[in-house]
Amino acid sequence: DKIILGAAVSLTGKYSSNGVHTQNGYNLAVERINSMGGVKVGGKTYKFDIIYYDDESNSGRAAQLAERLIQQDGVQFMLGPYSSGLTKAMAPVTEKYEVPMVEANGASRSLFTKGYKYLFAVLAPANLYLDVAIDLAVEKKGGPVKVAMAFEQDAFSQDVRLGILDAAKRTKSKIIIDDKLPKELNDMAATLAKVKAVKPDVLVVSGHTKGALTAVKQIAEMKVDVPMLAMTHCDAAKLSKQHGKNSEYALCASQWHKTLSYKDKFFGGGMKYDKDFTKEFGYAPPYQAAESSAALLVYKDAFERAQSFDTKKVRDALAATDMQTFYGNIKFAPGGQNVSKPMVLFQVICNKDGSSCENKVVAPTK
Repeated sequence: DKIILGAAVSLTGKYSSNGVHTQNGYNLAVERINSMGGVKVGGKTYKFDIIYYDDESNSGRAAQLAERLIQQDGVQFMLGPYSSGLTKAMAPVTEKYEVPMVEANGASRSLFTKGYKYLFAVLAPANLYLDVAIDLAVEKKGGPVKVAMAFEQDAFSQDVRLGILDAAKRTKSKIIIDDKLPKELNDMAATLAKVKAVKPDVLVVSGHTKGALTAVKQIAEMKVDVPMLAMTHCDAAKLSKQHGKNSEYALCASQWHKTLSYKDKFFGGGMKYDKDFTKEFGYAPPYQAAESSAALLVYKDAFERAQSFDTKKVRDALAATDMQTFYGNIKFAPGGQNVSKPMVLFQVICNKDGSSCENKVVAPTK
């Protein structure tokens, strides 16, 4: 009477904070679906259960664990890990065994160009993360802008970079700094010194949670004044809690925000999800948690449409998904990426003394 899903997530290592958000998102949805009648297949009711392992933020380990979950634990349906790099490591394994994987935290464009038939991602692909920031800057300036950028050398951030290059070309904007972030993501003073010297209109940074915290800390320390700062992962970094007024006006790429108007019958809307999650885990949900919860809603929907646990039938049902969840609309392109949900940018806005800050969605402006 159980549907066992397998998941390797980063509970230790450099992705551990987002690995925990991922796991909390999965668990909240499992609890909610199970308490609201479970999954109905062939006239019988089933409950979700998840077998977890810690991939230690290591791609070799993630691939081994995918193999173990399928071969030893007999798991036939997988949930994704946190990050594009680890999803990339696991996808060839799930594909080899024809095991469907619904993933919520791997956005790298290259995941969707390999011809995988069993991989489905509920989130918008990485190349669309920050192009909205370039569009916003061009809209505000009334013409092309000068762009400085600094990126981590991982698969995800490199795709975000490609999206910025596309956006610059499209808007006739100019890239004047194109830097690599150091491996440990703990110092970007070299890039910021250049920013002070050449005065770009926009500074774009992508280095997961640690990169966002480092950027805001050093921008304040070095008194770098840039008209627009746009980053990935700054809600997971809880910027305003750690850096208060120094984080003000930062623009953050987000897959989801609680104020958006999407709805479903399990979580209601974003505000309700935010409240339920906060009550359960003691902190507000970053989008990494929300998209992880959405992955379970997609599985429930697919099992009930397939009316079967045959992996090929479930795979075909997943491919035909077209639904709205509290997190957003979900419909998969042939490559497995979600093509019906745009990215948003929120901005950190603080009160006068900087004692409290909130995230407000500001783009796309329409």
